[in-house]
Amino acid sequence: MMKVKIYTDGSARGNPDGPGGYGTVLEYVDTKGVQHTKELSQGYEKTTNNRMELMAVIAGLEALNRSCEVEVYSDSKYVVDAFNQHWVDSWLRKGWKRGKNEPVKNIDLWKRLLCAKKMHSVTFHWVKGHDGHPQNERCDMLATSAADGENLIVDEGLEPL
Repeated sequence: MMKVKIYTDGSARGNPDGPGGYGTVLEYVDTKGVQHTKELSQGYEKTTNNRMELMAVIAGLEALNRSCEVEVYSDSKYVVDAFNQHWVDSWLRKGWKRGKNEPVKNIDLWKRLLCAKKMHSVTFHWVKGHDGHPQNERCDMLATSAADGENLIVDEGLEPL
């Protein structure tokens, strides 16, 4: 099984009602021992930071065309803790409800992420943001550049405020 590292970051300007974007860097070594890097990013007209953090992971996983052993590195406690603290398992048991029977936010993206991760063995690692981690800094640059760019798309799942 191929091993892939996915580094991710999301950004939103004027969170929760401004433009945003995600940045993703995939790194892997092929069967010949050659290191490969692929970068992904997209900007959205209006979104939230948490949605972009989720989209960064989704984009990375959806870019994989076969089962892989994946390590996801994110500076988002929202994403990392959802898996490492088993929040997602609890949400599923409770019918996508959390805490005081409130609905989980961003259900559309959580469902998409679960689908994207299904065929892989995925572990999540938290990294401190804006702390000099080269791939995290690159993802931040990709995400903010996408948010500030001109080819912004609509975040179809964004719930009205």
